[in-house]
Amino acid sequence: MRATTTRAFAALLLVGVAAGCSDPEPERTEQEGAQEGELTAELLTQVTSVHEETGMTLLEGPVFGPDGDLLVVDVPTPAGEPKVLRVDTETEEVSTVFTDDTGAYTSAQFSPLDDRLYLTDFAGGKIVSITAEGEDPEVFFSGDVDGSPMNPDDLTFDEAGNMYVSDSAGFDAPAWEEQGRVVRIDGETAEATVLAEDLPAPNGIAFTPDYSGLWVGLYGANRVDHYALNEDGTEVLTSHAAIHFDGGTSRIDSIAVDADGNLYQAVHGQPRIFVYSSTGEHLTTVNVPEDAASGLDTATNVAIAPGTTDAYMTVSGEDGGFVYAFDALAEGIRQSNGG
Repeated sequence: MRATTTRAFAALLLVGVAAGCSDPEPERTEQEGAQEGELTAELLTQVTSVHEETGMTLLEGPVFGPDGDLLVVDVPTPAGEPKVLRVDTETEEVSTVFTDDTGAYTSAQFSPLDDRLYLTDFAGGKIVSITAEGEDPEVFFSGDVDGSPMNPDDLTFDEAGNMYVSDSAGFDAPAWEEQGRVVRIDGETAEATVLAEDLPAPNGIAFTPDYSGLWVGLYGANRVDHYALNEDGTEVLTSHAAIHFDGGTSRIDSIAVDADGNLYQAVHGQPRIFVYSSTGEHLTTVNVPEDAASGLDTATNVAIAPGTTDAYMTVSGEDGGFVYAFDALAEGIRQSNGG
């Protein structure tokens, strides 16, 4: 969730807006318009329309639940309207999972500890969990970390259920005013510790397939860094700039990783996903059909159904919020299911 849209959304959400949305379902669009060597995603369904009060819609956080349905969040949804939605990828039916009055949810992932869905509340500075059915909301974490409030954006879990969160503090400040952090939150105690700080608005975050390292996308620098972690994931041993994204006015958003270690880099400001190998080679780009691109300006994230190559990307713009489907380069794992 980024760029001018992000700033507008944050300003609106922080003062508390209210409106409604609908769930139209246009017909599938045939694949067309891809450059040679690129992929064109196929329209699955429209999930949301632009909200009258906020003037936008922004789908994020795609994740497959235990029932096999795809869950997504809509960041600028007004109070009381659907904030977590379920998309049946077979019937294309869209239904409401969860809403509240104040949350501005930007990512979602299921914890391996309790199988609950954890949501980052960007504007509220907290982590909320619900059941897969959208019930029993609980605040898992809130408050300052080392004396500073958080803007939690994306999250990922290690195998033990500890949470790693990109704190995008300073997302609306000049890039040289580096205020962002990567924060580890213990899955049992909710104790928060800072793994990295003074970062230019970190956004996407995902483990490597073996959990030995983290990929961290820096929205303020259009760069993906790699962090090598110690054995229990409590310390960054080394880090380096790994991938530089030449996006012009667009900026990198969330990250997903498949079983082969490929990175699916979402982009705010372009309705496409850039896919890189773990060594930084640009493998392919996933586009929306050419005739849909003019009304869409952002692809925020990707989920690959675990154990398959069925991939789904959340795309939004003035035409609404949509889910598009494509074939991933490798199978989905936890690192490509939410965050």
